[in-house]
Amino acid sequence: MKRTLYKWFWAWQFEKEETWLNALSAKGLQLCDAGFCRYTFEDGLPGEYIYRLELLDHFPSHPESAQYLRFIEETGAQHVGSLHRWVYFRRRAEEGDFDLFSDLASRLAHLRRLLLLIGAVTAATLVNAATRLMIWFSARTGANLTVAIPLLGLSGLLVWGLVPVVLTYRRLKRLNYLQE
Repeated sequence: MKRTLYKWFWAWQFEKEETWLNALSAKGLQLCDAGFCRYTFEDGLPGEYIYRLELLDHFPSHPESAQYLRFIEETGAQHVGSLHRWVYFRRRAEEGDFDLFSDLASRLAHLRRLLLLIGAVTAATLVNAATRLMIWFSARTGANLTVAIPLLGLSGLLVWGLVPVVLTYRRLKRLNYLQE
């Protein structure tokens, strides 16, 4: 039987999302499709799969990404679904540990992609809010202020999510430097 659950995760919460998917897998719910805040599961054996997420450089349809997806599938993992550049993988738990980032360099590259994504969205949101505030200050139209205030709130939330990713990135970068 298939079940659809709806849950929100911010981009910086990808590890929390993985933990949630693996907890559901432990209960016998196996992810078979993912969309925006929508997860479709089918019944399976408890703990049958281990799930991992990754933010790709390009969309999954891009030739480089398609080649990478084939490579991951050759390791025994399955590409379960995609949401823009995010891809969902699973591998049978009986095959052992499943880690997409085998070294610090690959983990750093993933965090760098995440930082660029969140940073770009934050910058665009701030520019939009600032533009609307400037229009409001010059023309005093309420509609611009009504939009600018939530955009500023969203920008603050994005910065709040960006900080732990930056700190993790810096910590791993120092660790990588020490290991070289």
